[in-house]
Order: sequence, then C-alpha cells, then structure tokens
Amino acid sequence: MIRRRSTPWIHKWSRPLIAAIAGFGALTTGYITVQKLTGGSAACVAEAGAKSCNDVLSSPWATIPIFGGQPLALFGFLAYVSMMILAVVPLVWKPSDKNSLKQLENSTWWLLLIGSMAMSVFSGYLMYLLAFQIQAFCYYCIASAFFSVSLLVLTIIGRLWEDIGQIFFTAIIVGMITLIGTLGVYAGVNPSGATSDSTPGEPQKINFTAKEQPNPAFGWEITTTSGEAEIELARHLSTTDAKEYVAYWCPHCHEQKQLFGKEAYQILQDNQITVECAADSPKGQPKVCQAANITGFPTWIINGKSYSGVQNLDQLAKISGYTGSRNFKYFK
Repeated sequence: MIRRRSTPWIHKWSRPLIAAIAGFGALTTGYITVQKLTGGSAACVAEAGAKSCNDVLSSPWATIPIFGGQPLALFGFLAYVSMMILAVVPLVWKPSDKNSLKQLENSTWWLLLIGSMAMSVFSGYLMYLLAFQIQAFCYYCIASAFFSVSLLVLTIIGRLWEDIGQIFFTAIIVGMITLIGTLGVYAGVNPSGATSDSTPGEPQKINFTAKEQPNPAFGWEITTTSGEAEIELARHLSTTDAKEYVAYWCPHCHEQKQLFGKEAYQILQDNQITVECAADSPKGQPKVCQAANITGFPTWIINGKSYSGVQNLDQLAKISGYTGSRNFKYFK
C-alpha cells in the first residue's frame, strides 16, 4: 500500500497568511494615506527634537511626482489590496474544471511573486532613504517593509515550485526593473543641503548648524530666498488663525525660517504671525507664550490645533487649507 505524501502545513496556510499580512499592510498604509490627504498628523512617539513619522510624511519622498504628487502611501495601499485579492481568489472562487483551477492557482502565485518582489525592493530603497536621507524613525514605514518582505518569504516557501531557477531569474528581472523605476521616479529630489537658491522643481534639504551666537533681536540671519509658493503660503497664513511661537536662540526655529526663505518669513513677521517667547529679546512676549501653554519651540497653533517642531511647508499648507502652488524649494 502506497501512502500519499502529506501536504506541509505552510502550503495549506500560505494563502490565508499572505492575505492576513496584506490586510495589515493595507490598514497601515490606508491610515497613512488618510492622514496625508487630510493634512492630519499620524500617531507616533518620538523623542524631543528627533524626527518622527510626520517628518517622513511631509518629506518630498512621501509623494509620487509623476502622478500629480499623490501620496506614496496610497500606492502602497493599492499594492497590499492587490496582494490580498490575489491570495484569496483561488480560495473563494474555484472553477469546476480542475485544469482551470490549477491554471488560476499558478498564475496568481506568479503574480504574488512578482508583486512581493517589487514591493520588497521598493521598501528596501525606502529604508535607505529613512536611514541616510530623511534620518527619521517611522514605525509605519518599518512595519510596511516588514510586511513586504514577509509576503515575499511566504510566497517563495508557500508552495512547491517546480523550477527554482525561474524564481531567481524572475526575481532579478523584477528587482532591476523596480529599482530603475524607483530611481527614475525620485530623480528630481535633491537631498543636498540648501543655503541659497534651488533649481525649480527640485526641493533641497535644509541643514543648519549654529556657528555663531544668535542676535536677540532676530536670531540668525535667514540665508535662503523665497519662491512664489513660499510667498503665497505666507500670505495665506497671514489671513488665517495661525501663530508661530519661537525663541531667537532656537536652532529649530531658524530651520523653520530657512524653509520659508527671507521674503516669505518677513511677510509672517509683518503680519504678526510669529511670536517671540524669549524674555531677553527686545521683541519678547513671554507672557503671551505662557498664556498659550507653549512648552517647546517652534510651536504652530493653526485653527486651534497645536503642532510642535519644525513643519515642512507642504504640511503647513495642508493643515491651514492652502490651495495654491506647492512647488516649495526646501524641506527638512
């Protein structure tokens, strides 16, 4: 009597596990997408002065330029939903013809392999940006990268592949195409420091290290110049219920000034949007800051909501309802 070889448990449960992980990924990226589209702040924990998830969400890499600046998280959400559908289709829809069912299973497995490989390569690039360019710790980004790699591993070990060599060949081709496409999408993002004018359409990263003592009257001199988008945003903020609480000796406050540029920030000052909190400054209004319960600098209060730390201009645009040009020159 010949015993039938039992099916490994991972082969039985691979598709449900893939669907479950893809579901978690869809929830994570869906949440980030909603926050990005509505101008909200993602729930995250970060040490004082350290960059967090919201810094990542407001960076130039958080949008896809070739798709009209749509949030990157939106495409991640669509990818996870697609993976979930591919995983469950053969489980919920079984053709009566065995050959058709086998063909459906084979085709969806190959699509799962291609999708998970592309997502893993893309996630690897995003982890590089997170560590070396944005230099922030984002729980959601790391979780998404973990989900992507988990999907790839489960896809590879979740069934008995007849041709292992074809898997490696497919992985190499998909990986190369994904990496080339990713580099092409973000080719316009310039991560270098900015102290002067930038090329239109290429936002530059603001880095500031204090080399001299700040002037109590105005802090450090603003060395960046404003573009039309920065000036439009400053004018918009001047017509809304917005206040920025600063201290002249605060390097992060100076970073915020550098993001706006000299001309745009002058508009904010002329319209009394900025409030100096340092008591030893000739412009200091410490009692006003105490009444507003300001505990750190800079702090923005816009439409009754408080936002601590340096805010990228794209983030300020969203939370203030600004609808003009967002071709901002700088980011942090």
